[in-house]
Amino acid sequence: MKSYSAAAALAGLISTVAGHGFITSPKPRMPGDAMKSACGQQVYNNQASDNYGNVQGELQVASSQSDYDEAACDIWLCKGYKFDDNKDNVQTFTAGETVPFTVDIRAPHTGVANVSVVKTSSNTVIGSAFQSWDVYASNAATIPANQTSFDITIPSDIGSECSTAGDCVIQWYWNAASIDQTYESCVDFTVGGSGSGSDGGPSSTPSSSAVATSTAAATSAAATSAAAAATSSAQATSTSAAAAPSSTGGSSSTLPEEFTLDTFISWLEQTAGSSSSKKARRARVHARAF
Repeated sequence: MKSYSAAAALAGLISTVAGHGFITSPKPRMPGDAMKSACGQQVYNNQASDNYGNVQGELQVASSQSDYDEAACDIWLCKGYKFDDNKDNVQTFTAGETVPFTVDIRAPHTGVANVSVVKTSSNTVIGSAFQSWDVYASNAATIPANQTSFDITIPSDIGSECSTAGDCVIQWYWNAASIDQTYESCVDFTVGGSGSGSDGGPSSTPSSSAVATSTAAATSAAATSAAAAATSSAQATSTSAAAAPSSTGGSSSTLPEEFTLDTFISWLEQTAGSSSSKKARRARVHARAF
C-alpha cells in the first residue's frame, strides 16, 4: 500500500511538472501558507513548484497525504489557492469597465473553457460567462489568438455581491475531458461604483448639460420680458405723440400719420382756420360724416 501511495504521488507530480495553462494578467491567485495549511504540505509543494498544473494531479498527490482536508482545501475552487494568501493582490474594477485578460497555454489539449464570476462562499457561477469556448486549445490546430488574449466587461448587477474582497473571483476554467485534466486560475476582485457618485446614486452636482439648459431658459425668459417691455414702451410713445400736436416748428400742413378726432380738429384749426374746425367739432358725434 505504501509503495502504491508513493507511486501515485510520483505520478501526480510528473503529470503536473510540465504544466499546461494559467492566467498571467491580471495577476491571479497564487499558492501560499494558507493553502499549505488547508490542503497539506505535498499538495502545496505540487502547486508551488508548478502552478500551471491540473486539479487531478493535485488530487493524486492528496490521496497519499494524511494531512489532506478535503473540505478545508476545497480544491475545485481555484485549485485550493486561498484568499488569505492573496489579500494584497485584489483588483478593483468599476461596473462597465473593460478588462483585458491574458492566458498562457504551454501545451494544448482539446477541451471546453469559460471565464466567469464565481461566488467563493458557494463555488457557484454568478450570471453568464464572460467568455465561453466549445472547442478550446485544440491540439489539432493552432490555438486562436482570442483564446489566450481577450477582454471582459464588468457587469453592473454584481456590485452588491462582489463589493467585499474575497467574496468573488473571476475564474478561467479549462476542462480537457479526453485526458481527464482540468485547469483553473482565479483573479480576486471587487466592484465599485459606475461613476455616477460614490454610492452609485444620482450625483448632487448638476451636469453641464443641465446647467446649460437652465441658463438658456433663463436667458430666453429675460429676452422675452425685455422685448415685451420695449414693445409696451413704443406703443405708449406712439399713442402720446398721436394725442398731442407738436408744440414746436409752428403750423404744419402735413396730416399726422396717427391721430384721434381731437388731434385732427387741432390740425384743421392750424391749417384751415377756426370756421372749419368748428364744423368738425359739431360733427364729432357722427365721425363717419367725414
